[in-house]
Amino acid sequence: MNAALDEEPGLSLLVHRADEEPTLLHTGLASLEHGLPIGPDTTFNVGSVAKQITAHLILLAARDNLLRLDQRAAELLPRLKISDVTVADLVTHRSGIRDAESLLSLAGFRDLDHYTVGDLRTLAYRQDQRAVPEGRFLYSNTNYLLLAEILETVHHTTLPDLARHRVFGPLGMHSTHFKTDPRQVIPGAASAYQATHHGWRHTEVPVTLPGPGTLWTTAGDLDRWLTHLHQRWQNPHRLPWQGPVDYGPSDHEPYLYGPGLYADAHPGLTAVFHYGHEQGFSAAAHVEASGLRVIALSNNAALSADRVTAAILRDLHQQPTLAQKEALVRATARERAPSTGIQDQPTPDHVGQHTELGTFACDQAPGSLRLTRRADTLHLWRRGTCDQLTPTGSGIYAGNGYTLTVPSSTDQVDRFTLDLDRAPGLTYIRQ
Repeated sequence: MNAALDEEPGLSLLVHRADEEPTLLHTGLASLEHGLPIGPDTTFNVGSVAKQITAHLILLAARDNLLRLDQRAAELLPRLKISDVTVADLVTHRSGIRDAESLLSLAGFRDLDHYTVGDLRTLAYRQDQRAVPEGRFLYSNTNYLLLAEILETVHHTTLPDLARHRVFGPLGMHSTHFKTDPRQVIPGAASAYQATHHGWRHTEVPVTLPGPGTLWTTAGDLDRWLTHLHQRWQNPHRLPWQGPVDYGPSDHEPYLYGPGLYADAHPGLTAVFHYGHEQGFSAAAHVEASGLRVIALSNNAALSADRVTAAILRDLHQQPTLAQKEALVRATARERAPSTGIQDQPTPDHVGQHTELGTFACDQAPGSLRLTRRADTLHLWRRGTCDQLTPTGSGIYAGNGYTLTVPSSTDQVDRFTLDLDRAPGLTYIRQ
């Protein structure tokens, strides 16, 4: 069914109880330029939800004796310098390999700059030691870039072709595609947008990352995948070949992480799921032991699919007899995006007002960074952009998604440590 059409980007939602037919709800536009409404055939970039497919293909390759989960990844990827990382470490984010996109951001890449999978793999292969102790969880898209390369190595074909023949075709997911080239046309593709004070703007950038992301699909196709996943469920707490590891997030109770899936083992709510955020799109795919499936896809940067999914699940759990359609209507009404635009980014202070502390480089990351001081604040510069850092402790400064630690007074800085959320432990030395 379609809700009343808006003049904004919106959502494609699906709820499917085990004993009922699926219910779909679509709101908003897939294309603002053409006034094209979101419908059942609209495809979305689902970001990290793609990890479910990549991990599943790895498990199938292990079953077919093309690789072993305990095999050292360097045996399949000769350029990998961290020799004790196993295939299973990559699947469960226990490799300690830093996120290559986070590293690339340190070079000051801008929205419309183009980089390739090859660029990111090169950064992965520059790393010569784990960023965190062995066995520690560190979520990193690089793990799944390397898993995609492993699949292409052992199967002698591309990831899109492999996924089409082993998963999408057999399950009838005919609207699902891995995108490997920014110029590739995806049938029925929505555009993603973000609101500004000057109107809507496109958020897609010319980058494709098959393996950890860049999977385009519909809510109906994802329902087929989750149905298949649920059918393979062996018992209320375990999926086939799943060896979950502890994952302790800072913003919610711990989950487990298995093959491309977070697992919530709370009694009565056992579920596996993944969220995805990529280039203004967001997605959530959730399936419970009972067979309940909830899917949310968004092309509006202000409408977060994981938040909408949480609202749907909350209503369904609190009111087990609630109609599927009503749960979707309530969630969309409650989670409407604000109409105000995003704030424009402030222009950094002119460099002439700052004291230069030096230019620094790290052998694990591209480019160089400049550090300046103005009064009691530090500023980090990369390719003309500037972050003002907030002091949070002795020698510790916080930026957007990272912390910077200087070992001594900021009067003279010879080195500092940069800890990004997905790329910690980077040592920068004055050049």
